[in-house]
Amino acid sequence: MRTEPMAGRRPAGLFVGLCTLDVIQLVDHVPGPDEKLTARDQVVTAGGPATGAAVAFGRLGGRPRLLTGLGSHPLALGVRADLDALGVRVTDLAAGRGQPPAVSSILVTEATGERAVASVNATGQRLRAPAGLAELVESCDIAEFDGHHMDLAVEVAHAARAAGRPTLLDGGSWKDGTERLLASTDVAVCSADFHPPGTASPAETLEFLRDHGVTWAAVTGGAAPIMWAGPGGGAVDVPETRVVDTLGAGDVLHGALAHQLSGPGPLDGPAFAEALARAAAVASRACASFGTRAWLTAD
Repeated sequence: MRTEPMAGRRPAGLFVGLCTLDVIQLVDHVPGPDEKLTARDQVVTAGGPATGAAVAFGRLGGRPRLLTGLGSHPLALGVRADLDALGVRVTDLAAGRGQPPAVSSILVTEATGERAVASVNATGQRLRAPAGLAELVESCDIAEFDGHHMDLAVEVAHAARAAGRPTLLDGGSWKDGTERLLASTDVAVCSADFHPPGTASPAETLEFLRDHGVTWAAVTGGAAPIMWAGPGGGAVDVPETRVVDTLGAGDVLHGALAHQLSGPGPLDGPAFAEALARAAAVASRACASFGTRAWLTAD
């Protein structure tokens, strides 16, 4: 399944999905109705699942390109500047749009690292695939999708499958159209909140994915072992860490996994389990600091 980057060349990843402006506040507790409180810290960054995965992929030495919709609003320019500084190349499919980008308001509880998030996500946006899609896909070693901008994701995944490029789905939650995307998905790593129709457990989710043509699948559950299936199956332990902030941990895991799967060699059960373990180790490190950027320079 995996492509074989030329010797000495950094792997290239294509990330398709949501890009937001994240306003992250560290608080003692989530405020109740009519309550005001002063945050202990704040971080303002580019966010979104595919965006976070692209950032992680770049941090690990890859060459990420993000296919998304940002627009020309001043807030979008700030998001673009953040990604430029991190080496993420952006193909903006909403370049002429003057409305503000989606803003995610995030409260992280200091004592637990748990987060509360409100965002419009990709509501109301319809993105078209860019001209030269075939060439764009052929230039990458792997394509990753977060399920937002679903029509775009389905078209790019189909093109990636036709070009022989592996495809990776970040299944954060079941969305309308996900079934169409599974038809061109090689690897799906889903959260415990991802519930396909008729499923109520990780085992049923893995079975559903297999029945819909996904060769390799896994379900994460925070600090619990990652359950996986394919030709074979099993569980991968998640490293223990002192959790400061869980925001973006799944995004980091998918970016790290994309980096692992973009390497040369066939993918078998032991290789998939090892790739999951390495990705989980990176995601665990990201949970040890507040916000989605501090871990990038923690080593």
